[in-house]
Formats: sequence, structure tokens, C-alpha cells
Amino acid sequence: MDLRRLTLLPDPLKNAFLGWIDPIADSLIRAGLTPNRITTLSIIVLLASGAAFGLGALHLGGFLLLVSGIFDLLDGKVARRTGLESKFGAFYDSSMDRLGEGVLFTGIAIFYMASAIRSSGERLPVLALGLCFSSLIGAFLVSYTRARAEGLGLEAKVGVAQRAERIVFLGVPTTLFGAGPGGWLLLGILSWLTFVSWITVWQRIAHVYRITRDERPEPKASVPRPVAGPAVKGTVP
Repeated sequence: MDLRRLTLLPDPLKNAFLGWIDPIADSLIRAGLTPNRITTLSIIVLLASGAAFGLGALHLGGFLLLVSGIFDLLDGKVARRTGLESKFGAFYDSSMDRLGEGVLFTGIAIFYMASAIRSSGERLPVLALGLCFSSLIGAFLVSYTRARAEGLGLEAKVGVAQRAERIVFLGVPTTLFGAGPGGWLLLGILSWLTFVSWITVWQRIAHVYRITRDERPEPKASVPRPVAGPAVKGTVP
């Protein structure tokens, strides 16, 4: 058995599903939706899925996760069919995938913690867990957006809270004061780091958009299909 070719879903099943969503892609193209807008729809649905898991609505969370996966496939199909593939589109799609997955698994973690402590009525651990994951996702995306941009031949060293700033703002207060009374100092630091990390992510996405917007390709012109007509005598039908 060649483990390199082993997948959870067999190729015939994948191909059948991709063929099934082709008409949906055609409908989105006719509706004038661009690939980046479809990516945005995908991430909104995926964020809603994470929220549903966190609130204990597991059936809704699973359904929204599947819907977001369909949108995630459709943005690439629409981009290829319309000729709207771009560096920013690749950057945006990859970055939003990381964001969505982070929020999804954060929601699942919160569901399990909330289930474990629901009887005690204590809310601080759930809040702290949510902030930890949110800060983790933000920190991860700060690094990822820069690496993804550089992989596309772009520069993205902008932002108010790069790694050095995060280390200093977390390390110095905790070295001096620990978690603070009742753990609230550390919780406040996490809140601040979460905020500035997400500001940095937004700055880098906006920066990559600005430096690539002049490179965005023109959409492909639709080529009319030849219409079969009656054969004319003396010509090849």
C-alpha cells in the first residue's frame, strides 16, 4: 500500500461531489459574485459554525461547517472559470481558512469546558479560555499572513503588534506581578494582546490588498458557443 496516496475520501466520491457543485458555481458567476466575496461568505458561515459549537448547538454547528466547506470549494472554481485568480485572492483565502479553523476548534473547546463547569456557575474559566484561543489565533495569523505574503513574493512586515511586542507585553507584567489579584491582570493582558493582534492581522491583509490591487486580472470574456445551422450546398457541414 502506498501511504502517500491514501486519503480518507476516495477520488471517485470527491470527483462526483465536485461535479455536483458545478451548477452552483455557474449560478454564482451569473449572479456576479466574485471569488473574494464567496471566500468572505465561507468564512462568515464558518465563524457562525464555531459560535454554534461553543453555544452547544452541535447539529447547527455541523451543518454550517458543511455549508462553509461548499463555499470554500466554490471560490476556487469561480476564480478559475472567470479568470479572476490573483495573488491577493490566494492570500485572502488561505488566511481566512486559518482564521475559520481556529474559531471552529475554539468553539468546540469552549463547549467541553462549559459542559464541565456548568454546575458550578463559574464563568471566568470559559472567558479565559476564549481569550487564550482568540489571542493564539491572532498571534498565529500575524505570523502566517507575513509568511504567506512572502511566499507569494510580497512584503508584509507591517502591524502594531509583531512577535517582539507580544513577548514584551506578556512577559514583563507576568514576571513582576504574576496573574494579579484573582487572575484579572493576566486576563486583561490577554484581552489587550488579542485586540492588538487582530488589528495587526487586519493591517497586513489591507497592506497586501493595496500592493496587489493593481495586479488583479480582468475577467475572462464569455465566448459564445457556435450555433449549428443548416448545411449550405458546396460547403463542408
